[in-house]
Amino acid sequence: MFVSNHINVNEKNHLSIGGCDSLDLAKKFGTPLYVLDEAVIRENCRRYVDSVNKFYNGNGMILYASKALCAGGVLKIANEEGLGLDVVSGGELYTAHKAGFPMEKVYFHGNNKSEDELRMALDFGVGRFVVDNEQELSALSRLAKEKGKTASVLFRIKPGVDAHTHDFIRTGQIDSKFGVALETGEALAIVKKAVCAENIAFCGIHCHIGSQIFDLAPFCEAASVMMGFIKEIKTECGADVRELNLGGGFGISYTEADDPLPYGTFMEAVSRVIHEEAEKHGVALPFILMEPGRSIIGPAGVTLYTVGNVKEIPGVRTYVSVDGGMADNPRYILYQAEYDFLNAGAAGSDKTEVVTVAGKCCESGDLLGEHVAIQPVRPGDILAVMATGAYNYSMASHYNRLPNPAVVLTDGGSARVIVRRETYEDLVKNDVL
Repeated sequence: MFVSNHINVNEKNHLSIGGCDSLDLAKKFGTPLYVLDEAVIRENCRRYVDSVNKFYNGNGMILYASKALCAGGVLKIANEEGLGLDVVSGGELYTAHKAGFPMEKVYFHGNNKSEDELRMALDFGVGRFVVDNEQELSALSRLAKEKGKTASVLFRIKPGVDAHTHDFIRTGQIDSKFGVALETGEALAIVKKAVCAENIAFCGIHCHIGSQIFDLAPFCEAASVMMGFIKEIKTECGADVRELNLGGGFGISYTEADDPLPYGTFMEAVSRVIHEEAEKHGVALPFILMEPGRSIIGPAGVTLYTVGNVKEIPGVRTYVSVDGGMADNPRYILYQAEYDFLNAGAAGSDKTEVVTVAGKCCESGDLLGEHVAIQPVRPGDILAVMATGAYNYSMASHYNRLPNPAVVLTDGGSARVIVRRETYEDLVKNDVL
């Protein structure tokens, strides 16, 4: 499964990423190795920007959800392609600051921002605070007053929409740690408080219903609910909602069984609902924001591993062990995420074996995939896991004191490191003896 002309099979029958032979990349940079194709990232950014221009006449902005993969080199690409940025922690905010990202285009999310994080954001001059709860609103009002600043805010709303996805990545229902609920009146109450709060400028509302969603209906339903709430705010508070942030969550193809709709199809369908509901309720069309992360960076990523032991248990299964695992990709152990696997040195050949790909961590559950089809592999081969650009590097750990892999960006046959490989010395540098 090849997601783009930029990730394909070359004349040697090797996996090629951005014009670079994957075996050459593994030899030069070592494994495990995160590889990102710059052209794919830029193409995905442009598809979203073009859809805003087409369906909203440019009255909107796409925010890259940096939690998917937050590294300075990636943020620079997002900025160059005209995107804003969604951050959810002080660390992501600081990374954006160090990368020179325009702070006025940064939206700061999070359900439990610390006061230190809020101060940092005020000092940096972030464009918007996406406020999660009443305690945060009170703290932000006080801190902004202390600094003689005004904080522009959106509120995260739970629209009560079931996104039909994994429980761990559903966020729009009432039983969620994120946001304030419509059903209980909590959402309207916090907007009323914001309208009167000192050093607070109420700008709009936000929702996010979950991740890895393939259905159009939940996005359209959420848009309808939010437009109805905009009308309620106008009626009850006399306040105009200038911005509507509809979050992200668009699904991508991890395996051939996944069949996501083109991004433009999502955008057009939601746009139609927004325009119809604005006319129905007699409210102005708000500035539209969306926050794709996975669908921008996920398809651009490939992780390369070196195969170690191949252990056949007759009548049971064959384990193919690699030099990484749950420390660099915890998604399988978290929610049994599925991937497409390739022998990178025989990428165009038929997949004639079924194996379980095991990591090197001291956990029985340290697997990258069970009963997966792959070309024949033997020790020393390079194994590729496709569509790993999102939530692999960003969720990596140091379990068993494994150093984090390097991140390499490829483009037009050249490759450069944007995150260096950690060393053992990096692992112990903060130890106090």
